Amino acid sequence: MNKPIQKRSQATRAKLIDAAEKAILSKGFTAMRVEDVVQEAGVAKGTFFAHFQDKDALMDLLIGREIETYLDDFEEMPPPESLDELVDRLMPLMNFMTSERYVFDVILRHSGAAAKEDIGPIASTFEHQLEIFTRWLSEKPFRKDVSPLILAEGIQAFAVQSMGLQFCAISREEPMQSRLTQYLNAWLILPASSVSGNGA
Repeated sequence: MNKPIQKRSQATRAKLIDAAEKAILSKGFTAMRVEDVVQEAGVAKGTFFAHFQDKDALMDLLIGREIETYLDDFEEMPPPESLDELVDRLMPLMNFMTSERYVFDVILRHSGAAAKEDIGPIASTFEHQLEIFTRWLSEKPFRKDVSPLILAEGIQAFAVQSMGLQFCAISREEPMQSRLTQYLNAWLILPASSVSGNGA
């Protein structure tokens, strides 16, 4: 008896997700409303809230899925050979994450930084990023005096800072890529004097 109900529930959830994706394509993440989703899916509004707590909960899923597509691509790539290559590789993901102010706000709220108890799709992508960055840093010529995980956490933090400043009226004149390059150059590349160890 439970299996038909469960299958019907899964089908309804899939229909809601599909409707939301269509609404986002035509209106964007910010302008998409719950009403658009239930109308497209042909279900009652109460049905939406039986599957998702609110619009943000649905966005956690959809934005998390989109971020994962970038990370899946990263998994297929060899580690970057240089700082510039690393930054170039991150830019398409960061451009998506800042494509709308609402998207960036949802990412921050669901990243784990807000001490949410549940580890949702977006928070999981931040863990996935750290795994990838740690592997890249272990295999390529970046500083070795700090653990790759700490370096990876720094990349993540500086990326978030660079993205956040895109929405700051005072700071947004400098391109995000340029800002991130400066941060990561200071974080990942040891000065020649430190490498030689003689300070001269």
